[in-house]
Amino acid sequence: MHIVIMGCGRVGSALARTLEKQGHSVAVVDQDPTAFRRLGSGFGGRRVTGVGFDQDTLKEAGIEEAGAFAAVSSGDNSNIIAARVARETFGVENVAARIYDPRRAEVYQRLGIPTVATVRWTADQMLRRLLPSGAEPLWQDPSGSVQLAEVPVSPEWVGRRLTELEEAAGVRVAFVTRLGEGTLPTAESVLQEGDLVHVMMHTASVQSVEAAFAKAPEEGH
Repeated sequence: MHIVIMGCGRVGSALARTLEKQGHSVAVVDQDPTAFRRLGSGFGGRRVTGVGFDQDTLKEAGIEEAGAFAAVSSGDNSNIIAARVARETFGVENVAARIYDPRRAEVYQRLGIPTVATVRWTADQMLRRLLPSGAEPLWQDPSGSVQLAEVPVSPEWVGRRLTELEEAAGVRVAFVTRLGEGTLPTAESVLQEGDLVHVMMHTASVQSVEAAFAKAPEEGH
C-alpha cells in the first residue's frame, strides 16, 4: 500500500519509518525541508516539500494511488483540512488526523475523520487507524493465547447495544474509546459513530470475531 503522511515531526517521522519497514511505500509532506532530517538516511520514501492540503503537493506525494493518509502536522486546522481533501477529493479510504484541542474531536468525528487528541497520541495509535485490518494486538498474555485488540465494527451497528455485538461475536467488549476517552461499557451502552471497540478474545478466534463485527446486525436480533 502507498501511504502519504503530512508532517515530519516526531510522530510523522516515526510513522514513516515503521510503515516502510512493514513494506509499504511512503511519502512524507512538510513545509520545512529541514524536517526531513528526522527520517534518517535510510528512509527510501518520497520527501515532498509543500503544504499538505494543496492538491498539487498531494499529487506529487502520490495521493491518487494512496490507500491511507495521515495528517500529523502541528496545526489542527491544517490537519483536518488535509484529511478532508484526502478523503473527499481523492477518495482515500483510510484517513486519520491528529488534533491538539480535544474539544474539537466531536466535530471532526462527525465529518468521518478519526481523530485523537495529541496528549493521547502515539505513532502506534495512528497505525491502528491507517491499517485497521493489520493492527497488532494491544496486549497478549505470555502464552499468546489471549489478546486485547481493537476490532473494526460495521457502521450498521451504530445505535445498537454493545451487548448485542458481544452476543453476535461471542466475546466481551473490554472498553470503548469515544472522542479520545476510554470508557467501560455497561449493559445499557450503545455504539456511537466514531467509537473504537476494544475486545478481549482468544487469539485463535480473531478472524471469526472480525467477521462477526464486520457483518450487519441480523434482523430481529
